[in-house]
Formats: sequence, structure tokens, C-alpha cells
Amino acid sequence: MITTTVLYKEAKSFITQCYEELNIADRIEVRLKEIEIEIKSTGYYTHTYEEIEHGAKLAWRNSNRCIGRLFWDKLRVLDARHINDDEGVQQEIIHHIHYATNAGKILPTITIFKPNLGENNNIQIHNHQLLRYAGYETNQGIIGDPISIPFTKECESLGWEGKKTNYDMLPIVYSIDGQEKKWFSVPREVILEVPIEHPEFDFSPLQAKWYAVPMISDMRLEIGGITYSAAPFNGWYMGTEIGARNFADEFRYNMLPQVADLIGLDTKRNSTLWKDRALVELNIAVLYSFKKNGVSIVDHHSAAQQFQQFEKQESACGRELTGNWGWLIPPMSPATTHIFHNRYENKIIKPNFFPNNKTN
Repeated sequence: MITTTVLYKEAKSFITQCYEELNIADRIEVRLKEIEIEIKSTGYYTHTYEEIEHGAKLAWRNSNRCIGRLFWDKLRVLDARHINDDEGVQQEIIHHIHYATNAGKILPTITIFKPNLGENNNIQIHNHQLLRYAGYETNQGIIGDPISIPFTKECESLGWEGKKTNYDMLPIVYSIDGQEKKWFSVPREVILEVPIEHPEFDFSPLQAKWYAVPMISDMRLEIGGITYSAAPFNGWYMGTEIGARNFADEFRYNMLPQVADLIGLDTKRNSTLWKDRALVELNIAVLYSFKKNGVSIVDHHSAAQQFQQFEKQESACGRELTGNWGWLIPPMSPATTHIFHNRYENKIIKPNFFPNNKTN
């Protein structure tokens, strides 16, 4: 925990920026006095909804790894700080999934649970994403998503059992106030999945599908010195996240050899560029399938153009643009985007998101 002196300093910096951007600068002095008194009395202070709403938006705007920051001010902020029981946590997580999915018209959303006020006064969500497929090591090889094997074993140790298919949805694992971990399964009716097909080739032998919304749940949100250890958030997918990573990486579903066989490519020599051709067709299939099913998604070229617009907006507002180049470039054909040819300062500005298991 940070000292009260540092906390007030962080609060002052955030409140000043927040209120100036919201055009209520005349309220800064009074609000800071309230915060100072509360910190002296309790050791922390409580954000107003107005403050956590704008603070969460700023955290997205400051997220150096995100190419989709053009839409930072469209973030829906759901306030769950009053929740402190199992039923409430479960209901709020299910509500987030249902609300954000929005029948495919995905809404950028964050649900903010109570602040982390110490080891015995916080909420933790132990999943990397609210929705993710399990992975199993079997005598016949790996089933499902290999990257999920350690967490799947943890879920099994808690009493969860999957069906051992390639697309078993993992349960949500959480803990309240440092107590034992608990889990629950997300109702199938609130999970939207997209079956993957190709507009020209028969991809049915792949039997592939993917969930509609990427909802990150293992990062802490820091606003004005206050940390929220449970704050799951989402935008929508960029197609390459699924087609060039989740499906294509050798340490994930490793589908490129299967795709190459399906479309009749010569895989005997690397010089035929069969991996590249298979990768393109797999990404075409992902984009086609999401759009056919009415699910929001963006291709990497459009995402790069949107990021360029974000850069222009930030410059027009006189704000410093920060970014992590290695994360901003798309994993397919990066040199076709302006991002590849630019450099960005990977400077951390708060409010922001940080890994829950690391200090910032």
C-alpha cells in the first residue's frame, strides 16, 4: 500500500486532469479538500462515479499496447463497487458478458469492483479472460487451447470438470477478501460463439469456432492512486488476434498445416510460402465468419487507420502519444501499416492498467 502522502499526490494529479477535461475545473479545490480529509481519516478516498468513469476511459486512452484507442471515450463503465458477496460477483460478471456482447453489436465495457484496500479487503478474478477455452494434456496429445493447460489444471483442482473437447469454456475463478478461491460456470445462453467458415473453401473439417468478445480480467486498474484489482474490460476483436495468433500460433491451436491441406498448398518447402498463404485464408475466414454472424470485428488495416486518427486527435489536443510498438504492429503484414514505420515512446502514464501479479 502506498503512503497517504503519495496517495494524495496521485489523487491531486488525477483530479486536476479529470476535472479540467470534464470542464468542471472550478470544483477542483473543494474536491481535493474533501479527499485530503478522507485520506487523513481513513487512509484512502472514495471516487465518485464521475471520477471512476472518466478515470477508466483515461486508462484505456493511456494503454500503450492497444491499437483500438480511438474509441476510448465510448467506454461503458459499470459500477460494481458495492458488491462484496459471491452471488453479487457472479451476477455482475454474467451481466458484463451479456451487456458487452449485446447480441453481437459489441459494446466496449468495464465493470469496476471494489478497490483493493489490502490483502483481506479486495476482489480478485483469476482468469486471464472472462471467456477462454480449456486445454488438456492427454495420452492422445493436447486437446483444446495449450496456453490454458495450467489454469485448466487449477480449475480441475477446485472441482471443475470439462468435457475434454477443443472448445470447453473455462469457469470463472474468483476470490473475495483473501478467502479461498471459488468458481462458477458462465451460462451458455450468455456466451456468443462464432463458427468459422470460409467464403470459398470448405473449412468444416476444422470444426473451429471462437467466442465473440475478448474480456481481459487479470489486470488491475489504477486511478489516482486507488487500485481496483477486479476490473474486467473489453473492446472487440481485431481479426488477426484470432486468425494470426489464437488459431495460427504453433503453441496455440496450430491450424496452419490443416488449412494448407484444405486449400491444396504444397507444404514440403518453406519457399512456397504456404504458411503465409494459409495465414491469409485463415484470417479471411475469421473476418467473414464474424461479419456473417453480425458480430463486431475489425481487420488490421482498418484498425491501423483508426489508430492513425487517434494519433491526430491526441496531437490536436496537445497530449503526448505513448505506445508499445511491439504490441501495436499487427501480427500479419505489419509493414503495410503506418505503425510499422513509426516509433512510439513506451512511457507509462496513469490512470492505466497493470498486470495484477506485478508492481508498476
